[in-house]
Order: sequence, then C-alpha cells, then structure tokens
Amino acid sequence: MNSPENDGHRIKPAVFKVLFDRYYPAVCRRLIGLLGSRAAAEDVAQETFIKLYLTPPRESANLNGWLAKVATNLAYNQLRSENSRRQRESRTGRQWDASVAEGPEEALVREEEAAFTRRVLENLPERDRACLLLKFSGMSYAGLAEVLDVRESSIGTLLARARARFKTEYTRLKESDGGVL
Repeated sequence: MNSPENDGHRIKPAVFKVLFDRYYPAVCRRLIGLLGSRAAAEDVAQETFIKLYLTPPRESANLNGWLAKVATNLAYNQLRSENSRRQRESRTGRQWDASVAEGPEEALVREEEAAFTRRVLENLPERDRACLLLKFSGMSYAGLAEVLDVRESSIGTLLARARARFKTEYTRLKESDGGVL
C-alpha cells in the first residue's frame, strides 16, 4: 500500500478513518457470523483495523479481501483460544457457563438453534467453516477466492462440499443428541 495515502509504513490518519468508516460494518457482520457474539466481533474487528493501520498490505487493490482474511485468521485464533480455555476449565472442574438470554419461547428456541449451528460449524474443517460463514455473510465468489487463496472457479465446488459436510455433521450431532437441538 505504498501510495500517496501512507508514509510507506502506516496509513495516514485521515485515510485510515475513511477506510475504517467504509469497511468496519462489513468486517463486523462477518465476524459476528464467525464468532456468534457482537462484543467478540467488535474486539476482533478492532484488532483487524489496528493491523491495517500499523502494517497495511503492500497492494490496496483488494483491501476488502485482505481485511476479510486478517479478520478471519484473528477470529480463528480467538476461537482456538476460547476452546483451550474451556478445556482447561473443564479439567479443573469449572464449568463454562454459556448464558442464554431470557425472553419469549421463540427467542430461546432461536438461541438454541444458533448454539447448535455453531457447534456443528466448530466440528467442520476450518476451510469449510470459513467458506460457509463468509459466503452467508455476503462475500462474493471473488472475495472468497481471495480469502481462501483458491481459484474463483473452485468456489462453487468448495461451497457445495462444505454444505454437504455441514448437513452430514448436523444430522450426526442431532441424532447423537437424541433428536433434540
């Protein structure tokens, strides 16, 4: 990103503000889908934009793809860290307490379905999970190809396989839970 907008190392603050205002909402939406929490998504989005400010990409041609890739990698790091924390807590006898928002029955059912879907996604390979979450957060095939570092012509096949693995895992987990979400 060596251009008039930056000094060779960092983006000028005025340019950064414009980029932040333009891309932050989309980055947050993608991260909410990946992390399942607005607060966690905002934290990772902030970290993503700090990386953009401190070490911008060399080429600014596909800044949206660069931001998506950085945000996705940071989200996966956070998910791995959270998973490790839960495993440590379960080994020490402490239980991880996922709070379920109180409200009408429909909200409870929706929350349970979302939690089950996140559980299914956690069991998928990282590339399948990223492919599904990014596509359903609105990313184009071209954007997916950039983030996943594959040819755009391969995205349809990758999505179809990821959907099939999701369906298989969903069915397997549903049956192992006795048909209860």
